[in-house]
Formats: sequence, C-alpha cells, structure tokens
Amino acid sequence: MCGIVGAISNQNVVPHLIEGLSRLEYRGYDSSGIAILRNGIERVRSVGRVAEIDAMAKDQKLEGFLGIGHTRWATHGGVTELNAHPHVSNNEIAVVHNGIIENYEEERERLITLGYTFESQTDTEVIAHLIHYYVNKKNKTLLESTQMLIDELRGAFAIAVISLKNPDEMICARLGCPLIIGLGEHQNFIASDISALLAITKKVIYLEDGDVVEVKKNGIQIFDKNKKIITRKTHISDVTLSSMDLGQYDHFMQKEIYEQPRAISDTIEGIMDEGHFDVRMFGHDAEEVFKNTDSILILAAGTSYYAGVTAKYWLESIAKIKTSVEISSEYRYRDSVPNPRQLVIAISQSGETLDTLEALKHAQSLGHELSLAICNVQESAIARASRLVFYTRAGAEISVASTKACTTQLVSLFSLAVAIGCYKKLISKEAEKNYLENLRQLAGSVQQALNLEPQIKEWAKLFADKHHALFLGRGIHYPIAMEGALKLKEISYIHAEAYPAGELKHGPLALVDSDMPVVVIAPNDNLLEKVKSNMQEVKARGGEIFVFADADSHFMESPGVRVIRTPRHTGVLSPIIHSIPIQLLAYHAALYKGTDVDKPRNLAKSVTVE
Repeated sequence: MCGIVGAISNQNVVPHLIEGLSRLEYRGYDSSGIAILRNGIERVRSVGRVAEIDAMAKDQKLEGFLGIGHTRWATHGGVTELNAHPHVSNNEIAVVHNGIIENYEEERERLITLGYTFESQTDTEVIAHLIHYYVNKKNKTLLESTQMLIDELRGAFAIAVISLKNPDEMICARLGCPLIIGLGEHQNFIASDISALLAITKKVIYLEDGDVVEVKKNGIQIFDKNKKIITRKTHISDVTLSSMDLGQYDHFMQKEIYEQPRAISDTIEGIMDEGHFDVRMFGHDAEEVFKNTDSILILAAGTSYYAGVTAKYWLESIAKIKTSVEISSEYRYRDSVPNPRQLVIAISQSGETLDTLEALKHAQSLGHELSLAICNVQESAIARASRLVFYTRAGAEISVASTKACTTQLVSLFSLAVAIGCYKKLISKEAEKNYLENLRQLAGSVQQALNLEPQIKEWAKLFADKHHALFLGRGIHYPIAMEGALKLKEISYIHAEAYPAGELKHGPLALVDSDMPVVVIAPNDNLLEKVKSNMQEVKARGGEIFVFADADSHFMESPGVRVIRTPRHTGVLSPIIHSIPIQLLAYHAALYKGTDVDKPRNLAKSVTVE
C-alpha cells in the first residue's frame, strides 16, 4: 500500500524525494512526509497529497544530502499529521515503513516500560523506538539494529532508516513488501517501485525477503536473511517516463482504458509471431509442468479474481481441465486438500499483492510445486516465487481501478487455455487457426467498443444521483458483471452488486425498483434468450434496464429499457469486449459525481498488506 523513497547523494535530495513520492502517490494518499538530515532530523508532514509537503519544504527551504519520504495508506491510526510518516525516535532515528507489524502492541507495551513515549497510533513508531533502543542501549550499529528487527517483528514490511549518528548512510530492509535499490553516480536511492526512480536512474536491484542493505553515496552492501553479504542482479528497467505521464488524457484511468488495444496487441505479439499456441511461452519447462498437471487452482484478489473466474470457463471448456478459483486472502487461512499435480496460478497486476503472494507460498508449503504467475511487473515477488511466468505487457498502470491489466490478464488466460488444449491434442489445427484469428481481431473489436463512449457517457448521467445499482450476467459473462459492479463502486462510491441473472428470483429481485438501475451484459450467445426472460422479471417490477448487447443480438429499446450495441458477437472472447463498456460507464459516472477517479477514497493501487 504505502510508498517509500530514500536518497543519499552529493547534492540536495529533497527534489528527488518529492518527485518520487508524487509518482508513488497511487500507493496511498492519506498523508505524506519527508525527513532530512541537516543540523538534525528535519521533517515536514501533512495530511493529504504530496503537493502539500512540496510547498512546505519550499517554504522551510528544506535541503540535505540524505533523506527519506513516505506517502501513506492508513492502517493503524487515523488520518492525522501525528500518524503521518516519517516517524522519529528521540530526535535521533527517523523511519518510513510500508506494511503491517502484527506484534506491534506487545512491542509498544515493552517499549513504554523502557521509557519510550509514543506520539502516534501507528505500528511504525515501534520500529523507530526499537532501533533507537538497540543503538543506544544495546550498543549495536544502525545496520545491526535493523537486522535485529527482522527477527524481532512479525508481519510484512519494507523500511528505510536514517540516524543522526550516521550521516553517511541509510539502512533499508525488506520482508514481504516490495523494495528496490536505484543505482546512480555518487548517489543511490531506494523506493517501493521503479516509478519513483525513473527520473534519476534505470539501474535497479530488486531485493529479496530478509535482505538488509547499507546504502551509501558510493556504493551499497546487501546482507541476506542469514546476515551474509550477497550480490543481487542489477537490472536495466525498460519502463519509460512517458508511460507514467498523463499525456493528452484527463485521468490515468481514461488513458489506461484507451491503451487497451495496444496492450492487448503487445501481450499476444509472441503468439502472433509464432503462428500457434505453444505452452512454452509460459516458461522453458512448461511442457514438463503441464505433463504433470491434472487440475488448476487459481489464486487472486479483486479484479484479478474476476479474471480468474472468467478463465475457469475457458480452461474447462477449451482445455478440459478441472479448475477452481479461490480468493487469496481466504485460501491461506482454511484447510484444503492439497494435490501435488494441481497447477497453482497466481494472478496479480503488480506481482506484489501480499494476499496472493502468501497464498501462493501457502500452497507451496502444502506440496504444490507446479506454479504459474501471471503478472504485469518484471521481477516482482510473485513472478520470482513461481516456476512459470507470463507477463501481460500492459505497461504501467497507475490508476487504482484496474482496466488494461484486467483485459490483458484475460487475454493471457485465454491463451493458456488454448495452449493447454493444443498440448493435450484436444484442439484441431483448424480450431487453433480460428482461435488465432479471434485473437488477431481482438484489438480492433476493443477499439470499436471504445468508440461507444459518447453513448455510455449519456447513460452515466443517469447514474450520478443513484445510490445502488445491480449488474446481471450469465455464464462466462457473470464475472464480467461482477467486475462492472466493482468498478462502479470503487470509483463512484455507488453501492453495486452483481448476480447471475438466473438468481434474480432467488432473492435480489426484492431490491429492484425504479430507483435502482440494472445493467445487463447480454451477448448474442446460447444464454441470450434466458437473459431476456430475466430482464422481463426486472421490467415487470418497474426496474430501469441498461443493456450492453452485441450488434447482432436484435435487441430493441422500449420504455424502461436502454440498449447500447457493442461489436458483433466475438465468440469465446466476448467477455473481453464487454469489459470495455463497463469500464467507461464507471469512469463517467464517477466524473459526474465529482469523485477522484484515479485516487478513490480509502483505496490504494498495490495492496501489500493483509
């Protein structure tokens, strides 16, 4: 969730910290702050956005060669300046932290008995006081003190620490939450992700769990969980600054919606170049993995979960392989029946979603050695923890509400289903050719769906004063209805639910009235007539119906029934096409309501806490 940055240089680091935090703001924006070593530890903190501390830093003429910064998504303690990071202990130690310390209450009580005073409600302040205690009472170095935290604290965290007694170094550590090192000339940096560093360096090192790093101007030293010096591979990031900027668009969500034709084309480029579906695109030993696979377990959260539910239909109908889909945060805390021949697929845009990462580790602890990561970020934790990896190539996704990451996940999962089907010789050459052609035409169909924006914008006006909405779908389009409900509520704050249309009569129909818009996903498939019957149930109760129908489904508007026609039915890829209008509907409804589209309240992009 939260974003952290740090810098040590032979020049003023404050502009680097501010720039980095502004690019990390999508990870949390309840409050922000920076701390600089100058004559002492000097801090500026503020509730709200990074722009606030930028102005404060300029007013105070804040400068220094060593500093840390933080943008917060609140977990422990309310949104107040006192709870904003960095946290300081005895004017000697400053700390920024992403994650959650599970045993902070007992550590807090222990530290109070040792004479420490707490000014915040956060778990982070425990870290600052513990390090101060180790340094001053146990005579440990700053490095040793930070290493001791790894053994002392439970939970997940990424931290950066500076000390008044150590003006020439910064110490950082990772356990469960992402953290990277940025390498420069006579300067080095740390950050939660690459976006914070693009303006100053593309040379990065991805840290592993348990790593503690001593960062100085002219070099770094990495210690692993066993406190042994270790070398980690240096990467040259291919992420560009332009991909992180708005360009001609008003919001990142709008930009990312319109980037979907390109993102889809980039994701399937390898398949198109090869001219067939090959399981080896998922990893060099994919054939060995699939030879030993008898079923699939998908682990995911949020939008990625709905992509997984959609994929279940493809995997079972095309690849004929039994598939189950689990919410990551639920799976790891219940008893399950392990199957060593079950392929575990972990889906995550960032590749750092803690619930999904821990669920994957839990599955592996039960004996699941076969694993595949589908994610959008190179060298992310879930990718590194998996035997096979497929990168979606969506490009940087900044908006909290996922759009292009979702559709590229769907493309990847569809390709997986066909590749497995081909590997198992269930698909004829002619059928494979047809699937290839469907993929080839997909980007164009998505563009056609984007062209419906003016009509959808008019619909969105009618949602602006509503408090509730219902989304309906059947079969493979039911998870798309669920995704539509999620999009609407997370950025417009309209309460929305999704149901299989056939379930209306089993309870939800009681909610339907003239004040509750009902959105229906109604493609021209074998369930269309069933969906039409379900719509009549809504219409008979005075419900206002908004139908996304295919161009060839012969829907007619009538009183209380509005229809927008998407491109002609695209067969098995129809869920991807129908994802586009529900994204646009949510986006424009949020605009009419005046919400912060890219940074909706109470949410953050990369969920690295439980």
